[in-house]
Amino acid sequence: MTAQIIDGTAIAAAIKAELKGRVDALRARGADPGLAFVIVGDNPASISYVRGKAQACAEIGLRSETMHLPVETSQEEVISLIERLNQDRGWDGLIVQLPLPPQIDEKAVAVAVDVEKDADALHPYNVGRMLRGDSGPKSCTPSGIRELLVRSGNDPAGKHVVIAGRSNLVGKPLAAILMQKEAGANATVTVCHTGTRDLAGFTRQADILVAAMGVVNAITADMVKPGAVVIDVGTNRVEDASRRSGYRLVGDVDFESVREVASWISPVPGGVGPMTVTMLLANTVAAAERNANPAGPAD
Repeated sequence: MTAQIIDGTAIAAAIKAELKGRVDALRARGADPGLAFVIVGDNPASISYVRGKAQACAEIGLRSETMHLPVETSQEEVISLIERLNQDRGWDGLIVQLPLPPQIDEKAVAVAVDVEKDADALHPYNVGRMLRGDSGPKSCTPSGIRELLVRSGNDPAGKHVVIAGRSNLVGKPLAAILMQKEAGANATVTVCHTGTRDLAGFTRQADILVAAMGVVNAITADMVKPGAVVIDVGTNRVEDASRRSGYRLVGDVDFESVREVASWISPVPGGVGPMTVTMLLANTVAAAERNANPAGPAD
């Protein structure tokens, strides 16, 4: 058995095309949907990430603007800017790019963002919404994983999903999303982590295995049930002298061996990665639709 590839790039492109249609419909009604970015400091990775997100906005016709603050900016100044953006009806979504300089408390910043504009779904209120199964923005990587599963024909309903990783960005919100009694979810979910005894004993039970531990080759072929669907969330740099950059990106899964056991597998790169930015756009477009039609909230 050789696993079929879950092509995140192709699925992301399909969703972007759908989102563009929704943005066009909003513009036809006189709306001007927009997403604001805030960067503090000159972290090259953060600048690159936001540039890529802004490009993705342009692809679907979503207006965006980046507010770039100096590294010495105080927490009070950042929160003051957030409050101004919260009040500005010209913005449907708002993102404060992480990480932030050490003088700024990331939790305080997350709480300062208006819950309806929280495109990253980091506000505790939105985390609670996800756990309850309420409408509102969803964590981007987890909601992207759900789309990968559903659109590749691997609906999680009735399946045993084992998540290896308990982070606030992936493991916890993914468990909350997939356990809901709704379309594209309704799974039995087990969450494992670095403190789990006999991790392989759990992963071998998975119909769908999600690897999100941030460790190269954390999941090997002997840890995967034959025919399982494997989603690799990891993005790890390993040295590679043959590459111009001196490194290559790999996931948390030993891809070459696991693909001979699994039925479907997402690659790194080109799997989960493209979906994260796409779902960020989806959160913003849904917020714009709610703002354009307050009586009928969109999800």
